[in-house]
This record gives sequence, C-alpha cells and structure tokens, in this order.
Amino acid sequence: MNADVDALSRRHLRIGYGGLAVFLTLGAVLEALHGFKIGFYLDAGNETRRLMWRLAHAHGSLLSIAHVVYALTVRAVPGAARPVASKGLTAALILVAGGFFVGGITIAGGDPNPGVLLVPAGFVALLVSVVATARAVR
Repeated sequence: MNADVDALSRRHLRIGYGGLAVFLTLGAVLEALHGFKIGFYLDAGNETRRLMWRLAHAHGSLLSIAHVVYALTVRAVPGAARPVASKGLTAALILVAGGFFVGGITIAGGDPNPGVLLVPAGFVALLVSVVATARAVR
C-alpha cells in the first residue's frame, strides 16, 4: 500500500472514531437532559430542538461510521481513494450533523435556526462522495 493511501485511510479513521466519540457523547448528554427532565430540552415548546439534536446525534454517528468504512475501503480496494469522495464525506459530516445541531440551538415559533439550511448541502456532498466511491470500486 502506498503512503498516500495509508495517510488517507488513517485520516478517515481519526475522523470516524473522533466523530463517534463526539456524537455518542451527544447522545449520552441528550439522555441525561431527558432523564433529569431539563425544561430547556423537554418542555412542549422545545419539540423542534429535541428533533434537531436527535437528528444531529443519529446522522453524526452514522456518518462517522461511514468514515471508518471509507478508510477500510481505500485500503482494501486499489484505486478506491478519490479526493472528491474524501472531501465530500468530511463535508457531509460537518454540514449534516452540524446543520441539525445548530438548527436546534434557537427555535422561533417552532421553526429551527436557519443553520439547518446547511443540511441539504451536506447531503449533496455525501451523494457525490458515495457515487465517486461506488464508481471507483466497480
């Protein structure tokens, strides 16, 4: 395996496991907010916040796992490493999970913060990454 592929794989392993640490911790914090019945999280007017933060936790965790899978893929399949896929996957983690989290910070009339508008761009980045990787491994 060449040094570039090894470095790329290690980068995605760091992002993946680091992201899992962050988003699994977020899940534990959300459980604690629920368990201690914190009004900022549980009050009826905060339903949008709960939804946004649960989506941030779930998507962040899944996209972190996708980084680990990508790291293993570039090691296992010669030629699977694509810069556009690597950058797209990283952008997807930041934009999707970050967009959902920011969307829940402030709620106005039941609507999320405009930061949630980052999410569609993140899904486009994810789609580009997945298509580029699928084309490389066929």
